[in-house]
Amino acid sequence: MEILSIVLNEITGFLGITQALEILKSGDYAAFKTYDGIASLIYPIIPLLLLLELVVGLVYKKPQIKVYKVNFLIYIFNRFVGRFIAIAMVTFCIGVFSSYALFKTSNTWYWFIYAYIVWELGHFVYHYLGHKVRLFWCLHSTHHAPEDMNLSVTHAHFFLEAPYADTIRTTVCILLGVQPELLFTIMFIDGTYGAFIHIGENLIKDARFGFLNKIMLTPSHHRVHHARNPLYMDTNFCNLLNIWDKVFKTYQEEEKSVQIEYGITREMDSGNFIDVYFGEVIALVKDVANAPGLINKFRYLIMPPGWSHTGDHKTAKVVRSAYLKNSLGI
Repeated sequence: MEILSIVLNEITGFLGITQALEILKSGDYAAFKTYDGIASLIYPIIPLLLLLELVVGLVYKKPQIKVYKVNFLIYIFNRFVGRFIAIAMVTFCIGVFSSYALFKTSNTWYWFIYAYIVWELGHFVYHYLGHKVRLFWCLHSTHHAPEDMNLSVTHAHFFLEAPYADTIRTTVCILLGVQPELLFTIMFIDGTYGAFIHIGENLIKDARFGFLNKIMLTPSHHRVHHARNPLYMDTNFCNLLNIWDKVFKTYQEEEKSVQIEYGITREMDSGNFIDVYFGEVIALVKDVANAPGLINKFRYLIMPPGWSHTGDHKTAKVVRSAYLKNSLGI
C-alpha cells in the first residue's frame, strides 16, 4: 500500500493537482480566489496539454514515442537526483545578494514590469552562456537533444541545469532590486509559459500567433531556438519577452522556406537515455583528454561547442555566418 501511495503522489504531483486537491478536501472553496488557489488551477494546464498532445499524436499516428520515452526517463531520473537543489540555490542567492542590491523595488504594477524585464535579462544571460560555454552546454544539451518538439521536452533537462540557471537569474534579479515576492510570482508565470512554448505541432501547427509574433516570444520562436538548421542556430534565447534577443541581435523568426530540423549537430542516438543525458559530457571528457597542453584542455571547457584546438572550428557562429554568406549573400 505504501508503494501505491508513493506512485499516486507522484502521479498527482506530475499532473500538478496536489494543491487543488488539498483545497477541495478542506472545503474552503473561497481559497481558489487567492493567489495560491489561482496557481493551483493553472499548474495542471501544461500536464493536461501534454497528455492531450500525446493522445492526438496517437490518433493521427504521430506520437513521437522515442522522444516521449526518453523524456519520461529523464523526468523520473531528475525527480530522484535533483529535486530540491534548484530551490535551495534560489534561497541561497536571495540571502547572500539581497544586501548588495542597487536599490529596492515594491509590489506595484510598474515595478512588476521592470522586474519581468530584469528576469528576462537574467534568463538571457544564463541561456546564452548555456550555448556559448562548452561546460554549460553539457548541462543544457539534454534539453536540445529531442528530435521533435512536444510538451514532454519541458522535462528534458540535466539535473544540474536548474540550479545553474536559477543561480544566475536570481542573482541578476536580486542585485537589480527585484523583491523576492515579485521574483517568485515571475518564476511561476515564466515556468508556466516556458513550458507552454514547447507545445508541438500535434496541437498547434502554426504557432506564430499572428501579430503577437512581433511583440512577444511565441512557440514558433522557441521551435526556431531548438532547431539545428544553420539559419536558426543559437537564436531566440528569451522566454516571454524577446526584448533582449532584439537588443543583442540574436532574434530570428521562423522562415516558411526553411523547415525546422530539431536536435543537436552531434551524431547521437536520441532514443538512448545515456547518450541524450550524458553524451555531451562524455564528448567533452574525450576532447579534454585528447587535447595537447593544459591551455587547450582548459579552452575546451570555456569555448563554445564546436571549438577545436586544431583551428577547424564548427561553432554555431561559424556555421551560421557561413550559411548567411553563401545562401543569403550577407
